[in-house]
Amino acid sequence: MKFLATLLVGAFLVATGGAAFAAGMTGHSLDGTWVMNADKSKFSGPAFKSQTRTYSEAADGTVTMAFKGVASDGSAVSGGSTFKYDGNDYPITGSGDYDTLSGKKVNGTTVKFSVKKFGKVVGTGTRTLSAHGKVLTLTSKIFANGSSYTSTMVFNKQ
Repeated sequence: MKFLATLLVGAFLVATGGAAFAAGMTGHSLDGTWVMNADKSKFSGPAFKSQTRTYSEAADGTVTMAFKGVASDGSAVSGGSTFKYDGNDYPITGSGDYDTLSGKKVNGTTVKFSVKKFGKVVGTGTRTLSAHGKVLTLTSKIFANGSSYTSTMVFNKQ
């Protein structure tokens, strides 16, 4: 369960970075494909060998995020979500540890988020887009199932 929570928190963190929001403040967009830099990413719990994420944002501000990759044990992982930055809960697939995510914009490069299971918060994090729009950093803390661990995932735009 810890591994799934780490995996999906990373998914959520990336998901919380909307293209129009980021583009509006930095001139850069999150639309497109992002690949995890394993050498720069850090995990206090289960880690990923690899992960690729794609984002697209509709004119109404709806963001669609999908991810796929390989877990530290070699198993395939995938999931995704469609959401807005309005603080409401939206379904997310790919984890048994949480079932919804919600996010709010902090500024032009940063989003704060939480993930929940059955309406109870089980994780929080921050997503930050670099000033040049080429690096996405996702930090998270999961406190599900009596455990607590952190991750910092670094993604490069393709």
